[in-house]
Amino acid sequence: MNTYVPKKWDLSGLHGISDNTLQMHFGLYEGYVKNTNLLNERLAELRAAGKNVGADPAFAELVRRLGFEYNGMRLHEYYFDNMTKAPSDIGSGKLADALGAAYGGFEAWKKDFVAVGGMRGVGWAIAYRDLTNGQITNHWIGDHENGNLAGFAPIVVMDVWEHAFLLDYKPSERGKYIESFFANIDWKACEARLT
Repeated sequence: MNTYVPKKWDLSGLHGISDNTLQMHFGLYEGYVKNTNLLNERLAELRAAGKNVGADPAFAELVRRLGFEYNGMRLHEYYFDNMTKAPSDIGSGKLADALGAAYGGFEAWKKDFVAVGGMRGVGWAIAYRDLTNGQITNHWIGDHENGNLAGFAPIVVMDVWEHAFLLDYKPSERGKYIESFFANIDWKACEARLT
């Protein structure tokens, strides 16, 4: 069984997202890594003891919890991986073309993505690429595991749970946080996800 190790990012000095928020957020991410490992250990013990029975509520709940913890870990990795303290404009290229093709231009895509991120509730705004046809579409993901699309690859991932911005902005100022997120996107990292 593999044990996951938390990744580290040097993102201090982001525009509009404080180092205090980042440190708190990194700690939350590390909790997802820890819980993913813990669940896998407990499930391995149950399986080794022959207690992996679907009718057993303890086994069933551990299995059900896996999606939340795994996706909490992975989505945070995508999120932190697609930010940089040295951002550049998206410019032109494969990603700009793909986003523009999907929505009639980059600005139209961005407007839609911002609207998804601004929806009420906690979750994630994700621009996914359908691996069957290459189309990019924006989606809302709630509770990490609810709404993730099978066979789609995350391209741009924005955390819009309140923990991502509450130390820096009021709950009613989510739009300001979204502006800050866009000011820190690592477009090259997002473009690399197209392959």
